[in-house]
Amino acid sequence: MPGNHCRGGGTAPPSGREAPASSARPGGGAVAASPPRAPPRRVALPFGGSFGCVLLSLLSSLILCLCGEAMAASDTEEHLQNAGCRTLSLSAHVGFDSLPDQLIRKSIKHGFCFNILCIGETGIGKSALVSSLFNTDFEDSPSTHFLSSVRLRAQTFELQESNVLLKLTVVKTVGFGDQMNKADSYQPIVDYVDAQFEAYLEEELKVIRSLFSYHDTRIHVCLYFISPTGRSLKTIDLLTMRSLDSKVNIIPVIGKADSISKTELQEFKKKIMSELTSNGIRIYQCPTDDETVSEINSITNGYLPFAVVGSMEKVKIGNKMERARQYPWGIVKVENENHCDTIKLRRMLCINMEDLKDKTRAYYESYRRCRLEKLGCRDIGPENKSVSLQEVIETKRLEFCLEVERKEEEIWQRFVQRVKEKAAMLEEAEQQVLTEFEYLTLMHQEEELKLGKEKKLLEDEKTQFVEKKAVTESSQSQVSVSSPVSLKTQGLQKVSHQRAMRKFFTFTFITQIAVIF
Repeated sequence: MPGNHCRGGGTAPPSGREAPASSARPGGGAVAASPPRAPPRRVALPFGGSFGCVLLSLLSSLILCLCGEAMAASDTEEHLQNAGCRTLSLSAHVGFDSLPDQLIRKSIKHGFCFNILCIGETGIGKSALVSSLFNTDFEDSPSTHFLSSVRLRAQTFELQESNVLLKLTVVKTVGFGDQMNKADSYQPIVDYVDAQFEAYLEEELKVIRSLFSYHDTRIHVCLYFISPTGRSLKTIDLLTMRSLDSKVNIIPVIGKADSISKTELQEFKKKIMSELTSNGIRIYQCPTDDETVSEINSITNGYLPFAVVGSMEKVKIGNKMERARQYPWGIVKVENENHCDTIKLRRMLCINMEDLKDKTRAYYESYRRCRLEKLGCRDIGPENKSVSLQEVIETKRLEFCLEVERKEEEIWQRFVQRVKEKAAMLEEAEQQVLTEFEYLTLMHQEEELKLGKEKKLLEDEKTQFVEKKAVTESSQSQVSVSSPVSLKTQGLQKVSHQRAMRKFFTFTFITQIAVIF
């Protein structure tokens, strides 16, 4: 059997791995997808961890469950007979009792996946606790306190212990509780959880899908870190957990629990549980219906919320090195159950990992039902008859086609109405133009008649003027013959004649121009 080791995925660049979860598309619409994930890389895992052993025990529990299902089949024999199915005994060995072994081999070959969401203020010890839980230094970069909004950073690792492979995804909040206005700090987290449900639903509804090889990123457990104030829960804690308790398994933990005394810690735990109950917030409780783990789960439930301490630093205690936190007043051992509940939390996660996944599938089914109902899908028709998905799709298609036709007819009628209105407007404008044209034509004719009369008067005056001119010239010639006229008198008469002729021609020119225009 190979030795224990780990293949861990490193952090992605900040531009790709650290992004606001609000980019995700919630269930009401179109949804933003989660940030792209970096490919896994390999790191060393300390030898002797218990994680793979617990996973092997889970496989054994799975066999017991299958056997238990076989035993429970006898209890439903009467129901099966009523349904037309009979239970028969075998006369010899057949070989299908190897099905549990086949399931184990298939599971070991394919591996397991587990996704953890860590919610807590910056610096409360999220990275240290995750590293302590899995005995691996995940080398997470420190976060800043000066972000304008809450972001989520997802990292994927491949851990292997013995021959069991686990693909672990750790999602941590960045900047949670650092803003002045904390009213909507939980919304990016809710959007991220919904985005993972939506991504799985989209993969599930594909025509050609590959769910077996699909990397399921649905959150299986949420570790909610509570500040060790010793007083009560903050408003942001209550709002966040209340918005998530119907979407994910919440396990409350008190971060850096070594900062308060044991007496204060016990009182703080009671206050937290009391506030959670009074506010109707549901947290994850280990199942106690399985006889193999009912006792240890009942004891574990009594430790909620877990008081955890995380550290990857090793301190020499006696003759061996142990992971611990060293203070002037003493040493806190991370893996000592008398000092903190880190080991209890690890045991709870490992023993109940499949139950956490089952409850996550139940949360997903609720999300899926709501999304499909919004799309109009139903299992039961109007007459309380079962309806297949194909019938629902065909009905929706027909409704859509009818709606499109109705919209097209409505748009066409609206277009025709607008064309008619525009034609009426143009006809009215044309009528106004024709009326104005007729008026201007009549005015033009009147002006022409008026100018014609004036022209006739001018011509008569011209004729009279010419006649007078002729008479004047003849009289002047007679006078010039009979009596000499002085040069001065002749000059004045000539100037007067020229002025009269200039006025006549000017008036004639203006009259002609007026007639033209």
